[in-house]
Amino acid sequence: MLRPIPHNERLADVRYDIRGPLHARALDLEQQGIPIVRLNIGNPGRFGFEAPTHIREAIASHLRDSEAYCHQQGLTEARQAIVDVMRARGLSGVDTSHVFIGNGVSELIDLSLRGLLNPGDEVLVPAPDYPLWTAAVILNDGQPVHYPCPPERLGLPDPIEIERMITPRTRAIVIINPNNPNGAVYPKPLLEAIAALAEKHRLVVFSDEIYEGLLFEDAKFHAMAPLVQGSLCITMSGLSKMHRACGYRVGWMVASGRVQAARDYLRSLDLLAALRLCSNVQGQWAIPAALQGPDTHTALCQPGGRLFETRAALLRAVARSRYLRVVAPMGAMYGFVGVDARNLPGFDDQQFALDLLDQRQVLIVPGSSFNVSYRDHFRITLLPEAALMERVIDTIDGFVGELAQKARPHVAAA
Repeated sequence: MLRPIPHNERLADVRYDIRGPLHARALDLEQQGIPIVRLNIGNPGRFGFEAPTHIREAIASHLRDSEAYCHQQGLTEARQAIVDVMRARGLSGVDTSHVFIGNGVSELIDLSLRGLLNPGDEVLVPAPDYPLWTAAVILNDGQPVHYPCPPERLGLPDPIEIERMITPRTRAIVIINPNNPNGAVYPKPLLEAIAALAEKHRLVVFSDEIYEGLLFEDAKFHAMAPLVQGSLCITMSGLSKMHRACGYRVGWMVASGRVQAARDYLRSLDLLAALRLCSNVQGQWAIPAALQGPDTHTALCQPGGRLFETRAALLRAVARSRYLRVVAPMGAMYGFVGVDARNLPGFDDQQFALDLLDQRQVLIVPGSSFNVSYRDHFRITLLPEAALMERVIDTIDGFVGELAQKARPHVAAA
């Protein structure tokens, strides 16, 4: 008998349910000819969104310039466009040597943590978080420590709670603003308080700002980098969301703040970038066009815009629901919906998501996938048309109602 091939045991603590077993089950159902309403992933191109024409044209016009490796940190023209944006935010000390371009922010999250962490080092991560952050900490020998951002606080953290979690092993804090999955947009005083904590305890700040331009109502985005002067700040953004170009796999990170004190770390990042030679060259030509071209995303979040109207449909449907609740997302492209499970003994978000998929052909992501302790939430994307969103929420509410009806005799008996 062949001996089983061992695997990396750290993967036992890693989860990514956005493309996990539920996703595999949905594929299986689709192969059987059963149509699935996919609300599990923020993938604009799958919902009829297109990358702006000027971005496509920038790539097409530079095909001949894309056939060789470029500098490991990225094309000079692309990095300079990113520097110009950061300088417009008041960061005069930033130059192209502080910019790293990657195959999406996903690659850069892994690279930035690999260059920082030693075994047992701790990283403060929001709960809920985009689960790649937790996974990347674990896979790079670190220990994620989750600070709560509960619905009761509109998805915002408490700096006092965060400081209590800091230990001598804490190396960094992650900020996701606007937040995925709950759509919270951090007010400036809160960011200032977190920046002060980072400076006091000499923590690296990782600010994931991939949704920075997708804002609703009166929400205002404040960049973290200008607020962090006495420590190192790594700002991350890219083309996937605001510019609807997920498949181009283009992201970037910018080091600011105490960069002189971080020279060894930045050299480590440069080495890691060189080991993978460079990121996708073709996609990098889209960066100057995206950052210097017309704004094509703000209108999506205003009345009449696709994301605005779908968000409004979500809020209307939840408002008339008997069993669902949601904190209105102020940014990003998701709703983090809660289920009233008081009359549903043993309710489990993972099983609920599987049953909803099998019985109603709707694919969602269980809330516990985002590293929260409670199991009564789920995430859906705001990318579908408004009419579809309203129908789906009604469907989910009705499904929860059926579960409550079935559970009623057991509740009464208890």
